[in-house]
Amino acid sequence: MKEGDADANYAYYALHKLRILPHELMNMSLREKAVIYAMIDYRIEQDRKEEAKARMMSRNKR
Repeated sequence: MKEGDADANYAYYALHKLRILPHELMNMSLREKAVIYAMIDYRIEQDRKEEAKARMMSRNKR
């Protein structure tokens, strides 16, 4: 999957994490997709913050 193909990346995440089939995502209204995409962005940002915090805690334990 290309890094720059945002729709494909969102569809991949929606399928694997949210169990939304690609055709279901593509058939959503623009507003529904915007909400799903915003929630995915938020979740990814939260996951990144948690990973960074865990790495920092791991380094501090050494």
